[in-house]
Amino acid sequence: MSPKDPLLTALKVCVLNLQSDGETVTDSNPHLVSCCELLEMVLRKGLQQPLLNLVHRDYWQCFERLPHQDSCGRLCALSLAVEQTNACRKLLSAQGKGRYLLRLALSRKTLPQFIRHLLHTHRILEWYSPTFSILRNEEFLEPFVSLLLVLSHLEFKLDMENCSFLDDSWLLPVCETYEVVPCQQVGMVFSYLGGRVFLLDLMPGRQAHVDNFICRGDIIDEINGTSLRNSKHGQAGVVLSRFKGHPLSIRIVRWKARDGTVYRPLVKLLRTLRMENPWLQLGPVLCQQMAPNDQRASAPSECLKEGRIVYIVQFLGTANIGGYGSKDVLQHAISQVLQKNLQSKEVLLDLQETHLTCTESSSQLKLCEHHYPEISCVGRYCQPDYTIMGFCVVDTPEPPPNFNCVVFKAGTFEACKDIVCRIATGFKHTEWFV
Repeated sequence: MSPKDPLLTALKVCVLNLQSDGETVTDSNPHLVSCCELLEMVLRKGLQQPLLNLVHRDYWQCFERLPHQDSCGRLCALSLAVEQTNACRKLLSAQGKGRYLLRLALSRKTLPQFIRHLLHTHRILEWYSPTFSILRNEEFLEPFVSLLLVLSHLEFKLDMENCSFLDDSWLLPVCETYEVVPCQQVGMVFSYLGGRVFLLDLMPGRQAHVDNFICRGDIIDEINGTSLRNSKHGQAGVVLSRFKGHPLSIRIVRWKARDGTVYRPLVKLLRTLRMENPWLQLGPVLCQQMAPNDQRASAPSECLKEGRIVYIVQFLGTANIGGYGSKDVLQHAISQVLQKNLQSKEVLLDLQETHLTCTESSSQLKLCEHHYPEISCVGRYCQPDYTIMGFCVVDTPEPPPNFNCVVFKAGTFEACKDIVCRIATGFKHTEWFV
């Protein structure tokens, strides 16, 4: 039986789900984000970092450095895509540019072509480890390219202008356009925070107040095509002054997500915005979503047991992830557990010298016990409050090995970080990150 890679297995499921929808794939498709995340993980798997370089290498640098002309000296599709990506002023990081390029390739049905170009450029392909990379493994490369060809036959209709949060997350916000008739003053009061332009207030009687289209806490993303990403204080006012007396097209990022909750990458910024402006009211939805964090901050996250510090956490469940337990699959493995939406249990996580135990708080029933050498990787889940963590642990050590992912939610950011660090220092040869 040929070996299987868990990333390719998960990607195949996502592609089949996209296929089964039988319609144009838009940003609202529930399977799109998972598909993009898995494509990104494949392109990062085995990508080696240069020894004498302070800049972190990402898959964007691979595509950016590929030859941009074909054998006849004409610009290829990759060159046009890279040029468009570099021209987008809403992207500040290599991660954001790589994600924009992937979305662009899906929309233009050119992702297989980009990958083939990479495979035939040996000086770039050598950046990938022949041991760990899917791109340099003949057994895994063929099914990966086959999945890309299936994706190239699907119709993707993605909003490429909705990209100012790709630096932070694959999860995109709700974006809408506000058309304003020519007027002397629109009547918006701004606050600048984290390179974003937030609407702080509306001036009574002015055009924005009359139209009632924009809400406090929303972000002004661009005005008449001028991006306000990474804006400095007063920049939005300067742009508005330039178009004074002209029709305005204002692109707005809503602080509310499609499901009515707060768009997750904005939670921390909105908390800071409220702290700086205590009078600011953003509605009950934001208050309800932020309240649990405040309650957890005051709730006990530790206790003493036989003189040791024991962590009080929520046990979220486990998932079988197959024969590969490296940190490359940890984020997706944690997502697998979260997607089960199991009822959490309050447990005591006891990190001892040689092993850890997890005991249910109410019944004192031991749920699991693992020695540190059995754990292959540990890390926090990439989400706004970083309180969810997990580790992969070998279930059957006999060849071929089988791994499970165990997931917990800590009460605070600090407690989560401490747990990850303590598990990681419990053994010498594990892969881990904080």
